Amino acid sequence: MTDQRTAVEAVDVTKRFGATVALTRAGIRIAPGRTHALVGRNGAGKSTMVSILTGLARPDEGTVSFGGEPAPPLGDRDGWRRRVACVYQRSTIIPSLSVAENLFLNRQSDGGPIRWRGLRRRSQEILERYGVAVRADRLAGELTVEQRQLVEIARALSAGARFIILDEPTAQLDGPAIQRLFARMRALKEQGVTMLFISHHLNEVYEVCDDVTVFRDARHVLTTPVAELPHGDLVAAMTGDAVTLGERSDRAAPAPEVVLRTDELSLGGHYEDVSLEIHRGEVLGLAGSGSSGKVALAETLAGLRGAGRGTVSIDGVRLRPGDVAAALEAGLGFVPEDRNKEGFVPLLSLTENVTLPVTRRLGRYGAVSTARQRAYASRMIGELDIRASGPEQPVGELSGGNAQKAVMARALSNEPKALVVVDPTAGVDVRAKEALLGAIEDAARRGSGVLVVSDELDDLRVCDRVLVMFHGRVVRDLPRGWTDQELVALMEGVA
Repeated sequence: MTDQRTAVEAVDVTKRFGATVALTRAGIRIAPGRTHALVGRNGAGKSTMVSILTGLARPDEGTVSFGGEPAPPLGDRDGWRRRVACVYQRSTIIPSLSVAENLFLNRQSDGGPIRWRGLRRRSQEILERYGVAVRADRLAGELTVEQRQLVEIARALSAGARFIILDEPTAQLDGPAIQRLFARMRALKEQGVTMLFISHHLNEVYEVCDDVTVFRDARHVLTTPVAELPHGDLVAAMTGDAVTLGERSDRAAPAPEVVLRTDELSLGGHYEDVSLEIHRGEVLGLAGSGSSGKVALAETLAGLRGAGRGTVSIDGVRLRPGDVAAALEAGLGFVPEDRNKEGFVPLLSLTENVTLPVTRRLGRYGAVSTARQRAYASRMIGELDIRASGPEQPVGELSGGNAQKAVMARALSNEPKALVVVDPTAGVDVRAKEALLGAIEDAARRGSGVLVVSDELDDLRVCDRVLVMFHGRVVRDLPRGWTDQELVALMEGVA
């Protein structure tokens, strides 16, 4: 007999990976038609629980049920797809296929030839039913991050799933896109869809979720209605103690020397006439929505993009546009927007990744001294408190927070004169965020000029001042002391 009071339940789940215990008698119970948050620090066991709830991993102990009925066998992929779907932070949409082909992936036909006209017609009907404003014949690689997520949600619902897991869905969205996603989530909830929402942004939990479950150190800590849990208590449950973020430390005032300068820098379609100066020891914020041009500007500074006109100079050395090697040689450190795609080499070890910019310093005649490389990497690993099984562990195996720390360590390994960091704390937990923001301030204390490119308020609070971009132009230079309301209004173009 099915339990109508429970949509999904995991009971006393234990999961080990070799000597690592990923979950210890952990559980979660989600009521039908509710939006339920699962939060915890990196390494708390959230990803392992998602793998078990989606049938990608088998628990060593414990049970999973849907509506009171036992979960299907792991080999019954159709059975799992009818019960649960997950929209991951890394999209599972195949860019070289059309939207229609992605919607009906692995179920294009009933065994006979594929009837493409009918497939496209059914796809368009599904897209319209769930309010996804894209054409079925459009190439999926042309979609925005937001559109890809909506296609994945429509795919899950069309397969019959009424339970959807959203894993860090806002990590790559700007403010307006996040609000549109939340509106879609509320509409799905009204249709009886049950959702598990995973996010490191606790304000989002309070905005869109009904209930919250906290994991810590591979164990279940609490489950309660969101409205009954104060913010401070939620943070304490995640970390074991209270953590306060976003307060600027007592760094000395920036020095008069300019270490990074742009003069009327422009790149058609992205930004226009951006002139800025960053002084030695200064942390400058660059804020704006996803369409503001801030990321394209940061990538221009790092040599990843050219510039239509204008100049960039580091410590008085004028850079050639689109030349990454020249930017590094001039003394630039860079943390890119997408750590998984651009930040590290996943199959290389932590030691190799951290020392990539300084490898030639660690030996003579083109040979790298292994001992010097390990010693250098160990120092960086210690300074950023990177948690790994050892310095030889591949970076691709690290948790999100520790992988981001590795990317930061690589950027800092060259003792940069100027450091440009894009979304430095995206997708990391409270403790990792604290460590990463601390590393930014330490770099400024050592004399680097730092540009923090982000729309996360916690990231921007460590800045001495914040430049706000809107539709490709700098619209305001805010000194320290700005309010959240003031900054958000400027970023959204309503001030």
